[in-house]
Amino acid sequence: MGDHCSNKNDESSYKEPLLKNHGYHENCPGCKVDRAKQRHEGVPIKYVFSVWMLTLCTTLPICCLFPFLYFMVRDFGIAKEEADISSYAGYVGSSFMFGRGLSSIPWGIIADRYGRKYATVTGIATVVVFNTLFGLSTSFWMAVSTRFLLGVLNGSIGPIKAYAIELFREEHQALGLSTVSAAWGMGLVLGPALGGYLAQPVEKYPHLFSKGSLFDKFPYFLPCLIISILAFAVLVACIWLPETLHNHKITDVSDEDGEALNSEITGKKVHNDEILLLNWPLMSSIIIYCVFSLHDIAYTEVFSLWAVSPRWLGGLNFSTNGVGNVLSISGVSMLLYQILLYPFLEKVCGSVRLARISGVISIPILQSHPFIALLSGFPVDLLITFVSILMLCLSQTITTGLFLLQNRAVEQHQRGAANGIAMTGMSLFKALGPAGGGALLSWSEKRLDASFLPGPHMVFFVLNLVAALGLVMMFKPFLAEKKKNPSEQLQ
Repeated sequence: MGDHCSNKNDESSYKEPLLKNHGYHENCPGCKVDRAKQRHEGVPIKYVFSVWMLTLCTTLPICCLFPFLYFMVRDFGIAKEEADISSYAGYVGSSFMFGRGLSSIPWGIIADRYGRKYATVTGIATVVVFNTLFGLSTSFWMAVSTRFLLGVLNGSIGPIKAYAIELFREEHQALGLSTVSAAWGMGLVLGPALGGYLAQPVEKYPHLFSKGSLFDKFPYFLPCLIISILAFAVLVACIWLPETLHNHKITDVSDEDGEALNSEITGKKVHNDEILLLNWPLMSSIIIYCVFSLHDIAYTEVFSLWAVSPRWLGGLNFSTNGVGNVLSISGVSMLLYQILLYPFLEKVCGSVRLARISGVISIPILQSHPFIALLSGFPVDLLITFVSILMLCLSQTITTGLFLLQNRAVEQHQRGAANGIAMTGMSLFKALGPAGGGALLSWSEKRLDASFLPGPHMVFFVLNLVAALGLVMMFKPFLAEKKKNPSEQLQ
C-alpha cells in the first residue's frame, strides 16, 4: 500500500545533510522536525508511543471480525444452507483487502504530496466511521460495503512507516520500525481477542447487557465500538502529531554542490524506477511473498470458519470465545517466538534456509487439522491451539525471510518503491484469499461423503497445494538472490 510514501524517506536521507549545511526553511514542517532531531539526541518516547498507537488502531479492525464473522453472516440469513455461510463470510473478509489493494499506490502518492499527517488522520478517521458502521451492519451487503470502504479510505499504514523513519534520528530508526512491527503483532493478538470475547455480549454477559438493548439488536457492535472509541481518542491526539514532509525541493538550495546532488538523486530515481520491475531477485521474492500472503489469509479465514462450524460439517463447533482464545494464545506465542527464538534460528540456519524448512514442516501440520476434529474434549482444545501456534510461527518465519530477500535485492534508495510494489501485490492476493477460502470450505462441506478427501480434508489439501507452490518457488531457478552474506547464499 502506502509503502510508496517511503520513497520520501529515501530522499530525506539526502536532505538532512543539506539542512545542516545550507540552512533552515522557516515555514517547512519537515525542517522543524529535522532541527528538533539534531538538537535532541535521546529517544523521543512520545513519538514511540504515537507510532505504536497509530499502528494498533490500523491493525485492530483488520482481524477483530474473524471469531464472529461466521455467526454474523448466519444472522444475515443470506445463506440458503448452513454450508454456504463460509462462502458469504469469505466475501466479507476479502472486501477490506480488495479495497486496500486498489488504493495502496494512490495513498502513497497522497502522502508524498500532501503530507504524512493528512493521510494518517484520514485513515484513523476512516476507522472511527466505517468500523462503527460495520458493527451496525444489518445486511450482508452493508457489511461488504463498509469493509470495502474501510480498506479503500484507510491509507495510514504507509505514512506510519514513514513516520517511524522520519520522526527519529538515524540511530533510533530501528526502534521506530520495530515499534511498528511490535504494535502490528499486538493488534493481531488483541483484535481476535476483542472479537471473540465481546461479540454477542447479551448471551455471554446477561448480567451486564439486557435483552432488548442496543447490543441485543446489534450483537457484533461492541468489539467494533471499543476499537472505534480507541481510534477516536488517537484521532484527537493527532492534533499534536507533527508533519515530517518537507514542503520545499532540494533545488531550493542555491549551492552548486546541493544542485549537483539533486541532479544525481533525480537521475538515480528515474533510472531506478525504470529498471525496478526488471530486477529478478526482487520480483521473484515479491511473487513468492504474494503466494504465501494468499495462503496465510486464506488459512486464517478457513480456520476461523471451520472452527465454529458444527461437528456434522466436520468443524469443531467452537464458540466465538473459543476461537478468540486460540487466536490470542497463538498471537502471544508468535510474539515471543519472534523476540526470543527466531533471531537464534536465523543466525544458525540463515533466513532463506529457515524459510524453506518452515514451508516443509507446515504441510503435514496443515493437513492434520481435519483429524483433530475427530477428537473431543480437552485434547481438541490442546491440539488445535498447538497447531495454530506452529502455523503462525512458521508463517512469520517465511514472511520475515522473504522481507529480508526483498530488501537485499535493491539499494537503499530503491526500498520505498520496492516495498510499495510488494504491498500492492500482497493486498491484491490477500483480497482473493478470504473469498476463495470461504467458497472452498463451503464446497468441501457439501461433499462429506466423497471417497477422495471428504469434507474439510479437501480445503486443507488445496491450501497445502498453494503452500507447496510457494515452497518450490523458494528454490532455484525461480528464486534469485542478490548475495551479500555468505551465510545467506542459496544452495
